[in-house]
Amino acid sequence: FTIRKCKTPRRPPPKKPPNSQRDPVGVYLRVRPLVAEDEECCIEVISSSTVQLHAPEGFKVNRNGEYKETQYSFKKVFGVSVSQMELFENMAKPLVVDLIHGKNGLLFTYGVTGSGKTFTMTGSPGQGGLLPRSLDMIFNSVGPFQAKRYVFKTDDKNCMEVQCEVDALLERQRRENNLTVPKTPSSRQKVDPEIGDMLKPEEACKADGVDEDSCYSVFVSYIEIYNNYVYDLLEETQEDAIKPKPPQSKILREDQNHNMYVAGCMEVEVKSAEEAFQVFWRGQKKRKVANTRLNRESSRSHSVFIIKLAQAPLDADGDNILQDKNQVSVSQLCLVDLAGSERTGRTGAEGTRMREAGNINQSLLNLRTCLEILRENQMCGTNKMVPYRDSKVSHLFKNYFDGEGKVRMVVCVNPKADDYEETLLVMRFAEMTQEVEVARPVDRPICGFTPGRRHRNQAFREEMSQSLPPLPTSELTDPNDEITIPRLIEALQNRQNIRQMMIEEFDRAASKMKSMLQELDSNVISKENVILEQNGRLSEKDKVIHSNKTEIERLEKKTKMQEHKIDILQKTTKIYEDDKRSLQQELETRGHRLQRELSEKRRMEQRMQGVVSDTQHKWEKECERRVNAMQLEMQNKLWVKDEKLKQLKAIVTESKTPGRPNPQEERPPSKRSASPSPVPTTTPVRPRRRRSRSAGVEKWVDHKPPSSLDLGTVLQPVIPNAIQVSAPNEKALSKCDRYVLTHQEVASDGEIQTKLIKGEVIKTRGGGQSVQFTDIETLKQELATASSRKRKSSEGAAASGNQTDGAWTDVETRCSVALEMRAGSNMGPGVEHHGIPKRRKP
Repeated sequence: FTIRKCKTPRRPPPKKPPNSQRDPVGVYLRVRPLVAEDEECCIEVISSSTVQLHAPEGFKVNRNGEYKETQYSFKKVFGVSVSQMELFENMAKPLVVDLIHGKNGLLFTYGVTGSGKTFTMTGSPGQGGLLPRSLDMIFNSVGPFQAKRYVFKTDDKNCMEVQCEVDALLERQRRENNLTVPKTPSSRQKVDPEIGDMLKPEEACKADGVDEDSCYSVFVSYIEIYNNYVYDLLEETQEDAIKPKPPQSKILREDQNHNMYVAGCMEVEVKSAEEAFQVFWRGQKKRKVANTRLNRESSRSHSVFIIKLAQAPLDADGDNILQDKNQVSVSQLCLVDLAGSERTGRTGAEGTRMREAGNINQSLLNLRTCLEILRENQMCGTNKMVPYRDSKVSHLFKNYFDGEGKVRMVVCVNPKADDYEETLLVMRFAEMTQEVEVARPVDRPICGFTPGRRHRNQAFREEMSQSLPPLPTSELTDPNDEITIPRLIEALQNRQNIRQMMIEEFDRAASKMKSMLQELDSNVISKENVILEQNGRLSEKDKVIHSNKTEIERLEKKTKMQEHKIDILQKTTKIYEDDKRSLQQELETRGHRLQRELSEKRRMEQRMQGVVSDTQHKWEKECERRVNAMQLEMQNKLWVKDEKLKQLKAIVTESKTPGRPNPQEERPPSKRSASPSPVPTTTPVRPRRRRSRSAGVEKWVDHKPPSSLDLGTVLQPVIPNAIQVSAPNEKALSKCDRYVLTHQEVASDGEIQTKLIKGEVIKTRGGGQSVQFTDIETLKQELATASSRKRKSSEGAAASGNQTDGAWTDVETRCSVALEMRAGSNMGPGVEHHGIPKRRKP
């Protein structure tokens, strides 16, 4: 047997409940203010959702050289005067609220280099960007409900585990012992001056609806994608001054829920917004930046800051975290600062900078391609493969576009004229991105415990700590100790007295509550009696109302019946009136029709009288023509007989004369008879037969064009199995394989001769037919006895005794002779013949 190498079957994706609700990608536009006030501006904010682009002076948009203004619409447009706080309220705050409620989110900035993307994401001292404000809002919301450090623990497979308090304590001690640098008591003591006072206290915000019966923990990670390689910016590397070790690139993997993550990436657990931002700034200093002609600190890589929020419910007592891995919910928010697209001709990049720019543009182009194909699949119903793997950026964002969550895009533009062409491309891509839809995230299931467990447990602890006094130490070190036991007895008696007082107070409160309940019961009973009395009155009123309603219904039924009768009578009257009008119209119509018929009858009679007179006149002419034709035919027959008799008489006379001249000698021309020329008989002419290509009989096209000559005066060919046409056509040629053209003209001797021009029908490549001429046959009339004998006239010659009437013709004595002429001879169809028209007899 043969062993076949099979592919490992792909693990099926987890079954998720179908979610048909989808939301489009939210695209926002932010316009950066110009550096110089007198600089030309090519972007104008028309409304809160629309901008208009003006072509700068000297720039030709169309080939005609005309200026073209274009408008683009977005979810919201922010002008040059917008504040960082207003930007956060509209774009990032809804994503932070979803993060706290267990939903994923993606926020990325996009635009040309130098358009303000990094300022929008990070900000500056006093003007914090989207990232520090998001961290501050997260810790303001979940700060009081955070779990202790290392209770939540991440593994290498993008999952989260829950440890008990003892394991977490041991983990904390082990980590603290491994720290070489002593921990500062407060993180606010050594704050980097570049990031100090990012937020103002009055700008702090908090999310509503936080689940107080859960414990939370925040993890952050920071990576960059440089030249299509993934690097961890938080990775601790040993610095070697002599030979520094380059950072190692990371790989992207897919977890059991088909979410993409960076394998081996360091995730730091943070407990405050200041600590989280310090971690971010530590990685920000390692990011690849360079000085270009357009930007002093241009980002040469795409940076991704990932915030993970792990939450797990408390147990039924509301004291400890539920030790169930399946109950842990992990949501993450990705804040992405994409590197700006740039043209090397404008930045003057060379060498490494040129390679960096090429990789940046290629990754952005692949992201655009993925979104275009995704939009086409959603709008047209196609199933094209989205090339996420062609770039690390699109591959990392795969689960956001194919899964659930919200995606927001901040488009940053610079309105200066030099960036017009690149801004135009950015606008088109951003407007197209709005048509891509992402599945709406669903709410996470409730664990099933009673809400308010944490608050109830805290209240119980406070009550217990305030009710009873603490017990003194009861350790006995000496058997003769007479102080400890009496002190313990006294304390127990005090606790017993306090307990008895609490029981008495409880009894009093219970009796008081019982009396209040009895009073309430008596009040309820009295009110019930009043209600019963009022219900009795209401029932009587209801009976009266019911009787009145029945009477009203009876009257309404009677009114409806009368109205129905009135409607019937009105309809009947209307029907009668309609019948009357229709009958009157029919009567008028019939009267008009009768008048039209009478007038038509009169016109018909007049027309028929004209037709009868025309027909009578026509038949009279036809009869007269037929009589004339019959007379002419009889006259021709009589003339032919006379000519035959004359010729016979002449032959007999010549045979009886002993001194008959030689028939080859020239005879004086005989006088032509004054009678009309006879109609010769038609003799069949057999065309030259060639062997047919097929086994069937050849079929001919007999082409006889209309001519001014009388075709009935000379010999005509009779071709069997032929189609006679006056003009050749494609239908006749397609049915035949041979072709003959009958051509008549006046010969040089004054007689009419007939030429038969033959050819073969050949099919062309285009499906038509063509004719190839092969030979020519000529039909003429000559004497059978003397071939050189010509017709002579008797005028001017001596009268002979054996000649009759002085007229002789050789029409009947001639026979048909076929002369075959090859193509190319002087008698061919391409040679022009000048014949003398035959003189007709008067």
